[in-house]
Order: sequence, then structure tokens, then C-alpha cells
Amino acid sequence: GQLGESGGGSVQAGGLLRLSCAASGRPFNWYNLGWFRQAPGKERGFVAAISWTGGSSLYADSVKGRFTISRENAKNMLYLQMSSLKPEDTAVYYCARDRTPGWRVKALASEYDYWGQGTQVTVSS
Repeated sequence: GQLGESGGGSVQAGGLLRLSCAASGRPFNWYNLGWFRQAPGKERGFVAAISWTGGSSLYADSVKGRFTISRENAKNMLYLQMSSLKPEDTAVYYCARDRTPGWRVKALASEYDYWGQGTQVTVSS
């Protein structure tokens, strides 16, 4: 199974980007999915997660109100709409699949097993 991110790029502060994550090869529709990010010299950190139905979501405090996670199970796609971007949002963004199906949306990276290769987001001031 594979996850592949796209949509990263360079934007100015205050701008917006939409990240996409395409899933293939394994059953992803029954699993919660998440977005994480890693800036240079920092550990990978939680950004947002969404339940397998799309009915429940969780956000890191730093992105709440600016980012929106969504999914289209029919297309095996996960999205992250990012607005009001700040320089501190600069990082490589990864999508990931929760290692166990369930209703609880999780923020710990250790709870996720399949990861994409990442897409770079750079926000300049």
C-alpha cells in the first residue's frame, strides 16, 4: 500500500495551499487518517486527523481555525486545506494511516503505520 502527497510549494505569509494525499494498494477507507509535519531540526509533529467516516476531526492548536482536513473515500483521497499560512508552518508535510481501525481520532505519530514520502511547504515572510 502507498500514500502519496502533492500540492506543496512556496507561498508568502497569509497565503493558502491545498495538500492532497492519494492512497492506493491497501484498504484506507475504513481507517482514520492524519497529517503530520516536520521542520528542519525538529521532530515530526501532529497537524490534523480525520475519522474514517469524515465525521470527526482533530487539530493541533497551532493550526486550529486555519487548516481544514477532509477526505473523499470514493476517490481514496485525503486533503489538507491550509490558509493564513505563517512562516512557522514551513515543514515537510506527511499523510499517514492509523494502524488500527476505530472511532477514536489520534494525534500520536506512533499510532500510524503507513506514511507518504512528504511534500515541502515553504512560507516566506
